Amino acid sequence: MIDYLGRFSERIAGRFSGRKFTPIACSACFSDEGLRLDAEKTGIDVPRPCPNCTKTGFKKLSRDALELLTHRFFVWGSLQKVLFGAAPLIQFNEHQATSIDVAPWLANDVKLLERLLGIGFFYYGPRLWMIGEVEPLKALQKKGKQQSIIERILAEYPARILKPNDQFYRIRVNPSVPDDPQQYDSPPPQFAGHGRLDSAGNPILYGSSDLEVCVHECRVTAEDDIYVASLIPSRELRLLDLSALLKEEDGTEFESLDMSIHMLFLAGKHSYKIARAIADAARNAGFDGLIYPSYFSLLRLGQMPFQTVYGISHRRIPALQDHEQAKAIPNLALFGRPVQNGTVQVTCIDKLILSAVRYQFHFGPTGA
Repeated sequence: MIDYLGRFSERIAGRFSGRKFTPIACSACFSDEGLRLDAEKTGIDVPRPCPNCTKTGFKKLSRDALELLTHRFFVWGSLQKVLFGAAPLIQFNEHQATSIDVAPWLANDVKLLERLLGIGFFYYGPRLWMIGEVEPLKALQKKGKQQSIIERILAEYPARILKPNDQFYRIRVNPSVPDDPQQYDSPPPQFAGHGRLDSAGNPILYGSSDLEVCVHECRVTAEDDIYVASLIPSRELRLLDLSALLKEEDGTEFESLDMSIHMLFLAGKHSYKIARAIADAARNAGFDGLIYPSYFSLLRLGQMPFQTVYGISHRRIPALQDHEQAKAIPNLALFGRPVQNGTVQVTCIDKLILSAVRYQFHFGPTGA
């Protein structure tokens, strides 16, 4: 899969470094409303007529911007999620003629993109690792094979030290006594087993250094009274870091432990049983908790999941691994009741007021 998003981010910077901006279309060129709105967001103001439709007063798009728009609408916009992983249903390139079914309101736009970019659209047959055919991940779903993979996780993922000056946050919604530090410890027993990593008898204090992620993780509403506690460890805590990108040199995505954990934490509630087994094993191995990637990492950063170049995951390409690592916003999961036992201190409690909510979105084709 061609990474038009990555190519655009590098090449569009040219317009800010003295390179001449050459428009080839504008937002008014499009009939589909979603595509037109996305073009308006992507384009820039240029005070001259559009070279394609001759209209003035609309955002202009260069070839780079048009490639980005096309990728975002047709490829990202056709992304199909499965139990583990996801893959786009539509792709495009310069070598194939268009063979997809197109809605009548989109037909003229497809012809325009074919002409301006010299491309064709086709249904994409992804490599099967993209939809969960990853051997360690499949083994984690089988009771008889799960333990051996968990042992690999404990051995291959790095340990990190959370130091006494490493502050993080915990959100509480409608606490009974907002200024009581104990209200910001792990949930009481009657609420055990509702989170990704906790289970009955194994409570977990969830937190993050990213306050916006905390707010989103707690599914707050405008009617809630929201409070945020600032916390620091009282001593060094040893955590298993599952947010790390493993730089595996051997094998492919099909054998990748890194891809297995990446997919596990981007999956929904059906993955919780596996994640809890990993947490239990880490607790038994003497860790104080876990660092794990937030389920909302990509949404928080506005990134497309499971990006590839010709079917190879960006996580496997050395030049892109730092960028991929930065997509994982780390959450904390501390075992037991660390506030009660003094392992963690609450240094401050504030009321949090939602003053505005903004949505960023883009569009995709229907029927994909």
